Amino acid sequence: MLGDLSGMMNKLKEAQQKVEETKTRLNTVLVDEVAADGKLKIILTANREIKSISIDNSLLEDAEELEDYLILSLNKAIEKATKINDAEMAVAAKSGMPNIPGMDMFK
Repeated sequence: MLGDLSGMMNKLKEAQQKVEETKTRLNTVLVDEVAADGKLKIILTANREIKSISIDNSLLEDAEELEDYLILSLNKAIEKATKINDAEMAVAAKSGMPNIPGMDMFK
C-alpha cells in the first residue's frame, strides 16, 4: 500500500512537471488577431501575455473607434489563446494523472 502511495506521489510530481513544461512552452506559442482591414494587429502568447499591438496611424484619428477595435480584438485574441491554453493544460494534466477513482475530470 505504501509503495502505491509513493508511486502515486511520483506520478503527481511528474504531472506537475508536465504542467510547468507546458506553461513554459505556451510562452512561445503566439496567437495573433488582425482587425480593421489589417490596420490593427495584436500578438499574444498562449499564456495570454500581450507581446505587441501595432496600430495604423489612420486609426489614431478616432479614439472611440480605436477603443472599440482594441476591445473586440483583444477579447478575440484572449479567447483564442485561452482555448489553446486549456487544451494543452488538460493534456499535460491528464497525461500525468494516476488512475485515482473519481479523479477523471480531465477526460
